[in-house]
Amino acid sequence: MQGPEGRLDILSGVSLQVREGESFAIVGASGSGKTTLLGLLAGLDTPSGGHIALDGNALERMDEEARADLRRRMVGFVFQSFHLLPALTAEENVMLPLELEGRDDARARAREALEAVELSARRRHYPAQLSGGEQQRVAIARAFVHGPRLLFADEPTGNLDQRTGQHVSDLLFALNHDHRTTLVLVTHDPRLAARCARQVTLDNGRVLAAPRASAVVAP
Repeated sequence: MQGPEGRLDILSGVSLQVREGESFAIVGASGSGKTTLLGLLAGLDTPSGGHIALDGNALERMDEEARADLRRRMVGFVFQSFHLLPALTAEENVMLPLELEGRDDARARAREALEAVELSARRRHYPAQLSGGEQQRVAIARAFVHGPRLLFADEPTGNLDQRTGQHVSDLLFALNHDHRTTLVLVTHDPRLAARCARQVTLDNGRVLAAPRASAVVAP
């Protein structure tokens, strides 16, 4: 990355591997590069150097259209700030990724997903009519409604109280366990990170402790 005073290396020498069905936490202080690493692994950003493979696809060699198609087919996202569309109901927000695919069963699948996160009774409510925890559960339903093989979560409990955060994290790990959906999350919460099978710690863009080495998300 090019900053006002020259080249700025946000990540350097990072080597890791996440296997299919695994739960994997990226931890570290603010500014350590966690969200940047998550964006690179998901193909939302492109690296200035190095190699990133997602299910055997070299992301740095793909254009944005190809990366977007890969994300649509196999990736779900849960963000700290929910990113729900305010003019759409909970059900319509969950339907959206399926409608973009032209799916005829979008409404039925959305209702099943909302039932899974215990929000069937709130499906006609708009985001402003939902609590923070309810909005995050809608975001989780939207993330897994199309059956992704890989779920990225960026501080998924960061804006929630402890009890609601526990419920949301339980949903994420249930998805990982029941459907073998690979879960990669960024968190400041050591209790959430401890629930993952493995974790890596970043400090100023470098790995402090990595159980394994090569940035690959692979079956």
